[in-house]
Amino acid sequence: MTASPTIVVVHPKERRSKCSVWPLRDRDDFVFWKYPIRGPEPLDGYVRLGIGGELLGPDDAERGLLVVDGTWRYAERMEADFADVPVRSLPEWTTAYPRVSKQYDDPASGLATVEAIFAAFVATGRETTGLLDHYHWADAFLAANAELIDGQLEPDQPRP
Repeated sequence: MTASPTIVVVHPKERRSKCSVWPLRDRDDFVFWKYPIRGPEPLDGYVRLGIGGELLGPDDAERGLLVVDGTWRYAERMEADFADVPVRSLPEWTTAYPRVSKQYDDPASGLATVEAIFAAFVATGRETTGLLDHYHWADAFLAANAELIDGQLEPDQPRP
């Protein structure tokens, strides 16, 4: 199975120092677009990770993933520009990212972008090796979601 590359649309005000997916930029299976500019990749056959859609699962394994990356306030605005891409949601995962906003409430089910991508890869049976290598809270994230991860990985898939 070879899925289309995962497209990450990054808001220009997203600080690289806080960007959990920036270390993935050199991988062949990822493409980064700087919002609001769309890259040349067509979005036919893609699904967008978001809240309120059908659950992402094995049936989406061959579809490309589109992920918006920005603060919750920016991401909400960005999603409107990709309303033509069907939304898929994740089951309840627990974030390890320590978020504190003095101005806005994050959704209770909110994950750091790299956590959401990892969860999406697990849900669709994609290879997760290397996704969390540079994520400071990887061990805490994996521990908090161990049952979910073990329940979705096939017996022959390596554990992260």
